[in-house]
Amino acid sequence: MTFSANGSEESELYHAQIHLYKYAYNFLSSMALKSAIELDIADVIHNHGKPITLSELASALKLPPSKVTVLNRFMRLLTHNGFFAKTTIPFQNGKEGGEEEAYILTPPSKLLIRSEPICLAPYAMGVLKSSYIERWHHSKKWITEDNELSLVESVTGKNVWENLNGDPDALIRFQESMAADSQIFKLALKECKHVFEGLGSLVDVGGGTGETTRFIHEAFPHIKCIVFDQPQVVANCTGTQNLSFVGGDMFESIPSGDAILLKRVLHDWNDDLCLKILKNCKEAISDKGKVIIIDIKIDEENDDRELTELKLNFDLVMLTLMNGKERVKKEWEKLIYETGFSNYKITPIPVCGLMSLIEVYP
Repeated sequence: MTFSANGSEESELYHAQIHLYKYAYNFLSSMALKSAIELDIADVIHNHGKPITLSELASALKLPPSKVTVLNRFMRLLTHNGFFAKTTIPFQNGKEGGEEEAYILTPPSKLLIRSEPICLAPYAMGVLKSSYIERWHHSKKWITEDNELSLVESVTGKNVWENLNGDPDALIRFQESMAADSQIFKLALKECKHVFEGLGSLVDVGGGTGETTRFIHEAFPHIKCIVFDQPQVVANCTGTQNLSFVGGDMFESIPSGDAILLKRVLHDWNDDLCLKILKNCKEAISDKGKVIIIDIKIDEENDDRELTELKLNFDLVMLTLMNGKERVKKEWEKLIYETGFSNYKITPIPVCGLMSLIEVYP
């Protein structure tokens, strides 16, 4: 394809160049966000209690004078990307009649405040950690290799779980990341209460340290809840009268319950392994029980472009980490019916943004 320097082709060249450069340089927006989280900028603005000027922010961050202009340029990009906003306030240095710019928080940066009940900073940092990003530099070799290894396996020689289990600090960071993500579920629970009504028992498969299950237990204290995960994950977890932790292997068997919860579990695995998990779920519930899946459903026809792009990014995350996948409706339906279930219902969860609730019946 060639471009001329006039008319519509000139416009096409302009937009093509902008589009290409935008995605080539998008990593800088991610790295600026990473720096903001590491510096706790959202916390500093929040604790300031009012709009904060650049000089006040630099002082609170204890930056040397030479880095004030650096901070200014970082904040300019972060503000453009919607993480902060600008307002004007009267001059703080004694001058009268003038105004200066100051920064305030926006809804996305409020999710980074570590003292707030809902804080997604650990989750974002889990995504932005250097080890995962560095592995993408090996993607050409991985894609051209004739094997079924994930990118992580190709680079490290171990799968994600082996890497995590061999690195206690990384496992803690992963658990913190998942716990942070689960905080959103507490809000979603208000919209999904009907799903848990009437249950006598529930098993949260792959429930980690039990953050999600505790929210359910708080809302429905009469439900006997079991958090089921790898023995090393639940070994030091403490339960209560109706909340217990059980170690095991979901590919072997799953404890019995009225309902089995699979929150962001199935996207970790390929179809064959998902079938094993779902078959064990089916054996663990009665004829009147159900499986509750909380996961992504890709819907390019009905979702807006931004949401679809995010879901497709998640799909590549799961592919490269563990050969997992995010699924469209037909793929979910295929898994459900091949397992032997008779019916299902998919409901979007607005407050979770990405997630859908999939209720599966025997």
